[in-house]
Amino acid sequence: MDLFSIEPDGSENLLPKDGTVNYYGKLMTSYKANHYFEVLLNAIEWKNDEAIIFGKRIITKRKVAWYGDKPFSYTYSNTTKSALPWTKELLELKALIEEKTGETFNSCLLNLYHNGDEGMAWHSDAEKDLKKNGAIGSLSFGAERKFAFKHKETKETVSMILEHGSLLVMKDETQTNWLHRLPPTKMISKPRVNLTFRTIENQV
Repeated sequence: MDLFSIEPDGSENLLPKDGTVNYYGKLMTSYKANHYFEVLLNAIEWKNDEAIIFGKRIITKRKVAWYGDKPFSYTYSNTTKSALPWTKELLELKALIEEKTGETFNSCLLNLYHNGDEGMAWHSDAEKDLKKNGAIGSLSFGAERKFAFKHKETKETVSMILEHGSLLVMKDETQTNWLHRLPPTKMISKPRVNLTFRTIENQV
């Protein structure tokens, strides 16, 4: 099922069952989105992502950064990151989506995709340090990219285009029952920055 034609306002659940995904569309003007995009490209401490797969250390072209209220540690793909202190712009964006959604977040994992060749394979965000069934607010800047969900049992898929300056929220049992991915595409040559605001628990 494709949901390209829906006029988004965040009220509709885009998943047919077993989770909740709300797409709020663009939260700001193009001018403001362009401003944040440029700041994020240049002011964030980007580093190539690392993963250890079958004992082998893989360095991705995609770059990442991890920020939070405290130097939270965050482990995925057998590597651990320590959160950096918030920047002014990240706090502004956190406040914007908290006001829009009524949720609260204490950390943010950022991804920089340089072009359409870089994507993300099917996965779910279910690391043990994340609040169980908590909301993840995904804010997108730059190139518009397709984003897809696949049910773990039925293999049913749902996909949408994430616009420049737009917000997608995943919550409830979504991570338990659904995988998601950012498929690569040869059609896009421009970069995309994605911010996933999260809640870390059980850390002092």
